[in-house]
Amino acid sequence: MLRSLRMATSSAATIIFLDVDPEDRALVQERFPQAGIFEHLEDNDIIKQCAGAEVISHFITTKFGKQLITSLPALKVLCTRSVGFDHIDLDACKERGIVVCNVPDYGSHVIAEHVFALLLSTLRHVAEGEKRVESGTFDYRGLRGVTLRNKTIGILGTGRIGRRVAQIAHGFGMKILAADQCRSLELIDLLGVQYVSFDELLAQSDIISLHMPATDETFHVIDDSAFAKMKQGAILVNTARGTLIDSKALLTAVQSGKLKYALLDVLEHEHNFEENKALIKQPNVITTPHVGFYADESMRNMYLDAFQSIEQWQREESPGHLVHDWRIVCDLPKIKKS
Repeated sequence: MLRSLRMATSSAATIIFLDVDPEDRALVQERFPQAGIFEHLEDNDIIKQCAGAEVISHFITTKFGKQLITSLPALKVLCTRSVGFDHIDLDACKERGIVVCNVPDYGSHVIAEHVFALLLSTLRHVAEGEKRVESGTFDYRGLRGVTLRNKTIGILGTGRIGRRVAQIAHGFGMKILAADQCRSLELIDLLGVQYVSFDELLAQSDIISLHMPATDETFHVIDDSAFAKMKQGAILVNTARGTLIDSKALLTAVQSGKLKYALLDVLEHEHNFEENKALIKQPNVITTPHVGFYADESMRNMYLDAFQSIEQWQREESPGHLVHDWRIVCDLPKIKKS
């Protein structure tokens, strides 16, 4: 099977890196001095610049749909520098025998840290305090914060990132609930995590943090019905995928006071600011531009893992990070809308 996927491999294979930030260019050039390197290209430019490319490494900002894949006749390896691969038409790749690789864990701790960066900076009024001091007022009154200790955090999805969130939450002395189709026994045994149903998690959590992939099943998993089941004044954190939350329902929940805060690193309509404007303008909605993954260590790991997959393919080995279906036992109820 592998031999048919990697036929006509060569150490001289034409390699293209897309979505490369200027500060990462030297890292790519050092490892692949002959590679083509681009910051970002639109589909027509990709077809033009990558027509002869056998290997393309890219990020989630460039979508590889069937039409684009069909337009690249030489393509043999598609290596996304991300955990998720919902921006790639896997069926189209399978039809062509294109090897698809990802980076399963370039830094789950980095995204987990961002969850708590959002929580701590918001609940302790860091931005407001800085503005007050900069304006010449050194006065704490009106900036009373909220502690994390003894609060209940509900983690929707206990994959790599969700597990890291649980570890950090445990360090803060939080009670930890989780909902997932698959249980992590280490979380139960070592951190005292309690797995509950989706509805129980919504009803009992002071803070809810989302860590699920974007699929048909998880689309708008947080909707009007889900908000209705949450505690009054709950806090919702989303560093996963914007489509997990129904934006209109979120706006209603924020405006009504059902949610005390919505802390978002992702949005449902990230490429259409007009769709998000009303939500972003809410004073209790804190938004960052999908920077949860974006740290020095994680970016370096992202490239190094991609380099490894490409070099393994060049040596006619099976890349260690092939995208495939995981063999796991998932015997719990699915997280789904009621």
